[in-house]
Amino acid sequence: MDKATASSIDTISRKCIAVRLRLLSRVVTSFYDDALRPLGLKVSQLNILIVTARLGLARPAQVCEILQLDVSTLSRNVKPLQAHGWLEVVPDADARAQPFRLMPRGKRLIEKAAPAWEEAQRRAAELLGGEGIALLDKAARKVGMSQAGR
Repeated sequence: MDKATASSIDTISRKCIAVRLRLLSRVVTSFYDDALRPLGLKVSQLNILIVTARLGLARPAQVCEILQLDVSTLSRNVKPLQAHGWLEVVPDADARAQPFRLMPRGKRLIEKAAPAWEEAQRRAAELLGGEGIALLDKAARKVGMSQAGR
């Protein structure tokens, strides 16, 4: 291997932001998924429930925009939520739109999930520290992801 290639490999392996963010994402996601598993829920699904609760009647395009999901990912996550009776698809004049809303069982699930979420949040905050959380908030605002918390 020539020196330039070896140098590139070394630089990328040490400095790639994408790799480090993906690693951090997997670790933090596992905190939440592990905590929520006893409820039959993943953090990605909890976030869909939360956004739906905030919107009242959630249109897939809105949820996809807020959570930065593609339609197939949203659909794949909504199906089990609907099957458990946590979400209900609402008939619409445009059958393709398929808006949905939180069911009473979904609201109770959120209430049950809150303590598990708080524990995962504590673990993530401990890992990141105050400075890390501040930087994360700043980066999220910069790319517009803060709209998920609206």
